[in-house]
Amino acid sequence: MEKPNNPKRGRWKLIAVLAVCAAPLIASYFTYYVIKPKGGATNYGALIDPRNYPIPAMASTTLDGKPARLEDFKGKWIMLKVGPSDCQQDCQDQLFAMRQLRTMQGKEMERIERVWLITDEQPLETMLLRVNDGTHMLRAPADVVAKWLPLEGSGDRLSDHVYLIDPLGNLMMRFPKGAVSSDVEKVKRVHKDIAKLLKASAIG
Repeated sequence: MEKPNNPKRGRWKLIAVLAVCAAPLIASYFTYYVIKPKGGATNYGALIDPRNYPIPAMASTTLDGKPARLEDFKGKWIMLKVGPSDCQQDCQDQLFAMRQLRTMQGKEMERIERVWLITDEQPLETMLLRVNDGTHMLRAPADVVAKWLPLEGSGDRLSDHVYLIDPLGNLMMRFPKGAVSSDVEKVKRVHKDIAKLLKASAIG
């Protein structure tokens, strides 16, 4: 005679499976942020508690109007940029630096995606699209994005920063204003942060 299924046992099995899947990422965070060498924190970017900033539901689309979500990139690390379609020099430098940061990871570069959340409906220049081929460009409601992403200072704009989302879809880091830019030394520090996380994590 078959024994009836035990719902509690099934729930514990599910929890155990989820814990095993998340363990490598949790371990990487613990190593990177808790087990620190003498001298304090090793990171350049600011750590964000993802529990306070879950990715919100937003009607984001591709440039041709098809539905697209940040969740579609789960399983990859995401470098996230935000800003209007009017991409001036600072914006262009930021996009170029994001491309370089991905390339600098060498064989690990395929673990990273670049996403630009465009916060208006204005068209983008054709040349901008060409030189940033490979960057995923999504249109997203400006008010929803503004309520979601944390800023560094009261005078900052979202476009001043680049954010990092982990492979499980957690917003977990914000790089300082001007860090992802034409400033080579600052870009090297950002690269160091990303390289450490990729090395420590077996996910994504």
